[in-house]
Amino acid sequence: MNQTAPALRCAILDDYQGVALSSADWSRLDGRVEVRVLREHLTGREELVAAVEDCEILVVMRERTPLDADLLARLPRLRLIVTSGMRNASVDVAAARARGVTVCGTESSPVPPTELTWALILGLARQVHVEGRAMREGGPWQSTVGMDLAGRTLGLVGLGKIGGRVARIGLAFGMDVVAWSPNLTDERAAEHGVRRAASLPGLLGASDVVSLHLVLSDRTRGLLGEPELRAMRPHAYLVNTSRAGLVDGPALLRALREGWIAGAGLDVYETEPLPADDPLRTLPNVLALPHLGYVTEANYARYFGQAVEDIEAFLAGAPVRELRQPS
Repeated sequence: MNQTAPALRCAILDDYQGVALSSADWSRLDGRVEVRVLREHLTGREELVAAVEDCEILVVMRERTPLDADLLARLPRLRLIVTSGMRNASVDVAAARARGVTVCGTESSPVPPTELTWALILGLARQVHVEGRAMREGGPWQSTVGMDLAGRTLGLVGLGKIGGRVARIGLAFGMDVVAWSPNLTDERAAEHGVRRAASLPGLLGASDVVSLHLVLSDRTRGLLGEPELRAMRPHAYLVNTSRAGLVDGPALLRALREGWIAGAGLDVYETEPLPADDPLRTLPNVLALPHLGYVTEANYARYFGQAVEDIEAFLAGAPVRELRQPS
């Protein structure tokens, strides 16, 4: 007599908004995969292991939950990891593959982080966080004078898929856009209608708004330290929707507290969720958001819809969108 194989167990981690199941048709896995959702972020390793050690499949959102070699060794049942996006530095892909665990990704649109970058730039330029708080709390009626963007210089550190889109919007606002990255050429900059800065310090010293759009790597970690932040203009703003590790954290705090720069718009942090007592939550010249760059309806539909596809393909013995190199 044929016996039906038991269903595999799948945990979707860190579904903060509780929308993972409604963002895709998970019923396609009925009878083959039992899906459960963990909405709360589990910071303790023991707590995380206890919650998912019976699972063969994990679906992780961006870099919310690190899956390093030590943690993977404590999950002997694990067979498949699905991450949103095709790059996730918090998943040790090499260690996973060494244990026979397949790692697959999903597509990700550059549109949502581009739009959020401009939400931060505009919010800083017009002091939306300051004036909005005053309106809610009965504070002064008009206490700031906004920065005109037209005629100002936008400095982009990175001119890839997201940086290039940010550049086009800056040009539409009438800004002078200049860009720099380690491998950027004059020809590539010209394709986007912008100028290439000869050096990073040169870009920082000439810009009224600096926005970061580089991949975090050994070469780019800590790219902006104290010398670079001091090179910025005192009235300039720094915007980071890429990775927190691009900027030296203690140096950034000093820059904000001591007025080396006018302020910062931040969507990424070394520790996420950001601790409740972190000074970045309360500094008056910081416009801080809880890593919302990729969080939109269309992007979530793409992430979770393709997560279902990844699981189906894995069950069929033909994985798709497989990550084969360490992220």
